[in-house]
This record gives sequence, C-alpha cells and structure tokens, in this order.
Amino acid sequence: MATAVETKSAIKGGEFLIRETSAHDIFIPEEFNEEQKMIMQQCKDFLAKEVTPRLNEIDSMKDPTLMPAILTKAGELGLLGTSVPTELGGFGMDFNTTMLVAEVIGGGHSVAVGLSAHTGIGTLPILYYGNDAQKKKYIPKLASGEWKAAYCLTEPDSGSDANSGKTKAALTPDGKHYLINGQKMWITNGGFADVYVVFAKIDNDKNLSAFIVEKAFGGITMNEEEKKMGIKGSSTRQIFFNDCKVPVENMLSERENGFKIAVNILNIGRIKLGVAAVGGSKATISQAIKYSKERKQFGVPIASFGAIKHKIAEAVTKIFSSESAHYRASQNIDDAYNAFIASGLDSSKARLKALEEFAIECAILKVHGSEVLDFSVDEGVQIYGGMGFSAEGPMDRAYRDARINRIFEGTNEINRLLTIDMLMKRAMKGTLDLMTPAMAVQKELMAIPDFGASDDTAIFAKEKKALANLKKAGLMVSGAAVQKFMMKLSDEQEVLMNLADMLIEGYVAESVLLRVEKLISQKGEKACEIQKEIAMIYLHYAIEKASSAGKQAIYAFAEGDELRLMLLGLKRFTKIDPYNLKEARRKVANYAIEKGEYPF
Repeated sequence: MATAVETKSAIKGGEFLIRETSAHDIFIPEEFNEEQKMIMQQCKDFLAKEVTPRLNEIDSMKDPTLMPAILTKAGELGLLGTSVPTELGGFGMDFNTTMLVAEVIGGGHSVAVGLSAHTGIGTLPILYYGNDAQKKKYIPKLASGEWKAAYCLTEPDSGSDANSGKTKAALTPDGKHYLINGQKMWITNGGFADVYVVFAKIDNDKNLSAFIVEKAFGGITMNEEEKKMGIKGSSTRQIFFNDCKVPVENMLSERENGFKIAVNILNIGRIKLGVAAVGGSKATISQAIKYSKERKQFGVPIASFGAIKHKIAEAVTKIFSSESAHYRASQNIDDAYNAFIASGLDSSKARLKALEEFAIECAILKVHGSEVLDFSVDEGVQIYGGMGFSAEGPMDRAYRDARINRIFEGTNEINRLLTIDMLMKRAMKGTLDLMTPAMAVQKELMAIPDFGASDDTAIFAKEKKALANLKKAGLMVSGAAVQKFMMKLSDEQEVLMNLADMLIEGYVAESVLLRVEKLISQKGEKACEIQKEIAMIYLHYAIEKASSAGKQAIYAFAEGDELRLMLLGLKRFTKIDPYNLKEARRKVANYAIEKGEYPF
C-alpha cells in the first residue's frame, strides 16, 4: 500500500492531545487498494461459506473437531498468516491489512475469537520475541494452520494483575529442562491447541518468564469446556501443568521478560479487538436495518418511524467514527514501523517499538470499539423487539457474544486507567510536553475570551475550533487533578476514568472529522453529505459526553472559587454552535435504510 511516509512529520503516541493533525496525514478506509479489497472479500466469503451457516452447530460444541477444522480452512486460505513474513510461510502484509482482516472476521462470533487468539496472542509472542530457531520451528506451522496456538496468562488469582501469577518453572538438575507447575484459566483455544505460550515465574523471580510449550510435552491436563454467557463455540478451558517438561531452549526471550512480552502483545490485541468489534457492529446493525425494512407495524415498515431511524443513525455514526479512529492509529503504527526499519532495527523489534509507541491509542480503541459494539447489539435487540429477545433470532447470539469484549485484553476500566497512566508517565519522562499546553490553557482561562472574527469559510473551521477547545478542556481538568492529588492521583480511579473518557472522545471526534475532511477534498462536499452529517453528530455527542465527564471529575476535587472557575472554563471549552441533530440523524438513517445495510 502506498503511503506518504516521506512527507509526513512523525506524530508520537498520545501527541494528538497537544498537536493538530492534518487531514492529508491520516489514512482513511476509503484508501484501501485493490489487493486489500480482494482480501476483504475473501474474508467475507469465508464467513458466508464456512461460518454463518454453521453458527448453531459451532455454538453447540457437539463436535470438538469443528472449530479447529474451520481454523485449518482459514489457514489454507492464508487468513492465519497475513502478518507473518513470507520467509516464514506468511504473506508479510502491513499492519493496516491485518487490521482489515480482523475487522471483517469480527463478524464471525465464536470463530472470530478463536481465529484472533491464534493469530494474535498465540502466534505473535513467538514471531516477535522468538529466536531464529523458534521462529523456524513454530511460525510456518502456525501460519498454515497445521498447528493451533493458545496463550496462557490468566490464573484464578491473577487477572488484571497479571504479574502476580503463581505458576512456577523450576530447572531440572541436569539443566536441560524446566518443570512447569500451575493452573491457568479462561484459555481460548485451550481444548485443541498444539502450542501454548505459557507465563510462569522461575524460582522466586519478581517477574514472569515466558515459554513455548507443546501439548506433546505431556504433563498437561484440563477441565471440561467452560459454560459461558456468550462466544459458546470458542474453546475455553482451565489448564493444569503438572511437572510439564519444557526444554530450556523453549524459553521465549530472556528470563523475567515475560511480563513485558505480555504487555506488548496485549497492545496488539487491544487494537485488533477494537477493530474486530467494529466489524461485529457493522454485521449487527446491517441485520437490524434489514429487519426494520421487513417488519411492519400499523401498516408500514418500522424503518419509517423516527424512533427507529434515531437508533440506526446513532449506531451508524458511532461505528463510522470508531472505524475512522482505528485505521488512523493503525497507519500511524505502520508509519512508525517503517521509520524504525529505516533506522536499522530488525522487523520484530521495529514492530514492537511501533506498537509500544501507540499503546495509548491501542487502549483508547479497545475501549471505544467494544463499547460501540455493545451499543449496536443493544439497539439491534430493541429494533427487533420481541424477536430480539428470542433465541430464534440473530440478536440473541450477537448480544451475548458482544459482552466479553469489555473484559478481554484488559477490562475497559483497566484500559481507561492505563490510558491516563501512560500519558502521565510520558509527560514525566519528557517524551510528551503536556506542561506547556496545560499552562497555556490555565493562562487562557484567566484571560478575556477572544471574540474576534475568524475565517469560518474553510471546511469544518468552526468544528475544528470546538475540537481544539475540547482538548483544552481535557488539559484543564487533567492539570487541575494532577495539582490536587499529586502522587496520589492513581488512587482516584473514578477521576482517572472521567479523564480517560474526555481523552477517548477527543481522539475519536477528531478522527472522524479528519476522515470526512479528507473525503471531501477527494470527492467534493456534495458527494460526502452523509459522512459530513455523521461527523457533526459525533462531534456534538463527544463534546456532550466530555462535558459530563469533566463535570464529574471537577466535582470530585474542586470547591469554592476554584470549582466555579473550573466549571466556567469547562462550559467555555465545551461550547459548540447549535445543530439540527434530528434532521442530521434522519439523513444518515435514510441513507442506510435505502442501502439496506451498514452503508460504508
């Protein structure tokens, strides 16, 4: 895919908060090339042929060979090796292309979970941290689907606090093997995996180490399949390691580097989960739109009712906006990767550093994508009405399957906390200068507002000003919270989550605005009328949500004159011109209803 890496000034992760981005510097989904579109169609065909007709059979789990057989088929089609280098049996695609595959497969319910676990957290630790011998032994078989992979991190007493795991690895007297003993739970693909990436502590180490464990090594037993609320067709097992004998050469990376591996691999998992949720949202709302055209009440299709149009438009708007943010970030990751390669880093290290650079965005998008999916399935149930609550209809499965995504890859609460924590740490290290713009906002707060004339003829001029002010609101509240709580800010989780919501909405609102601005520059304003309405709807939504989050944060730590001043500042920085959102939503909904599906 052609990119304009040479002409861009590189943006740092998290820098969107303090730096204006040009629409021409972002990637938008409309720019996917023909090869990528062919891959997208191949994924759709795979779901239509191998998955959708068999969803009930998959969820029943009566045939334990069905899911691995489907993954084998995906391997034969090349869907398990898109991110794997060609010399290791894959296709060596860029990150954006692997995101596209994850998005489309995201509509595949339990299969999406199994496939994502295999290609992501199952394969990538070996690909990025393995030595040459480990890569040559395992990656080609994982890319082809001959072997299936699972990732063993979570334990009964260590979920979000992953480094507190109790699984142990002890070196044998001859120094040739490690004996692993412990219990892992919620292991996706656990029932049929051939290869496990297992995290354990050696002796009394402070940090985890990681090991490549083959089922054939022995010493592995497991409980029956978990009975789950949703994603019933994905294999989820508790796995027990009882003197599992692992060759010393199967340690992954270095001793005590396991926690770092886990954190960095989860960065990838987060943004991939987010975009898969976008794909699931598209599939869900497409079904709801189709049903709304078929279902008649009072003699007319329910799609003609304003209340239904409101639901359709809100879902389409949030999906389009989340998609905009995901591909903006994934191209940033690709650009950073290319820059690291140009500087002399090898491919694996370059990919890890690029993902680490944009870890803030990965956390943001995991939260946003999963919550957009929850919104979409909830409204899907409501549009279906009574049939939405019936297990005979498609919304039952969609609703149950969606819920896990706010827990997978770090809960949304943890990811909100991480977003602010990473931002603050970068500020303290000096890699992000938040202090200068934060002080400028404080100075502006005490000054008389500028009511001077501005150039409002440029596309989205007023909206960009509103967006810039939204970022100022985030800086103002964050700066005040830091001053108030100092080193104890990490204990104020409610405030941190408020700050995260302001950050998340600012990033997504800017992303959709830039996407539509770029589209207009390519196709003209008339051709992008519906997309422009979407950008306006989302900007108003984002400002309203950020204003609410900001108030909650301010109420939590300010009082007296400071409280009044900050509330005045928040009101000033979250001001936006009135807009007829009802008519905007109707235009978006009518367009989607006319197309009979998610229309973009």
